[in-house]
Amino acid sequence: MIENLEPSRAADGRIDGLVELDLDRARRRGAPEAVLCDAKSVDQVAAIAGEYARLHAEGREDLGPVLFTRADEARAAAVLSALPEARHDQGARFLAWPAEPPEPTGGLVVVACAGTSDLPVAREAELTSRYLGRPTRLIADIGIAGLHRLLARLPELREAACVVVAAGMDGALPTVVAGQISAPVVALPTSVGYGVAEGGRAAALTMLSACAPGIGVVNIDNGYGAGHLAAQIARWAPPPER
Repeated sequence: MIENLEPSRAADGRIDGLVELDLDRARRRGAPEAVLCDAKSVDQVAAIAGEYARLHAEGREDLGPVLFTRADEARAAAVLSALPEARHDQGARFLAWPAEPPEPTGGLVVVACAGTSDLPVAREAELTSRYLGRPTRLIADIGIAGLHRLLARLPELREAACVVVAAGMDGALPTVVAGQISAPVVALPTSVGYGVAEGGRAAALTMLSACAPGIGVVNIDNGYGAGHLAAQIARWAPPPER
């Protein structure tokens, strides 16, 4: 049961003792604030989503898209209680409000992942770029253990203005991709792997040590950060040919 906190509000977006929403961020940076859910209580997430709902009901039309990341089922339910029309992707633990992404502009962002186990983080990156206004495409399961799979998808990867590459285990896929395409690569280490993979540390260190130029590395499992950076890189690129 979610408590009714009845917080006091000193200004739009400010809930005293809890949060001050950055409602001006879209104007300053071209993308609105996102809400990281997994470090917040269910009641806190509910209060934040409720504040967005209140502002929208009072006529604010410049709020979205608002992204809620790392939302487990309880926190997703809290968001949907306040914003029932939000889109919820359970696998990516991701919600977006409004549900419809903006009309895409700029260059294509391709998100590729090494294995099916990397899909949740890759999907978070792809959805983030899409809701920040880029055309996107997701390519799954092209890890270097089966190099023929990657080679078969190179024509699609070469269409991108920016490519996000998610990989765990040895984390080598971004280096291989970056050596085959002209677009910048955002390397996204995941926590997939056994033993010495150390929850993604081995993949992150491999990516930071990459010998191929044109690679930037984000933190382990940070699909939101990877997707956001890719969307910024592709923002001024020409749209993909149809």
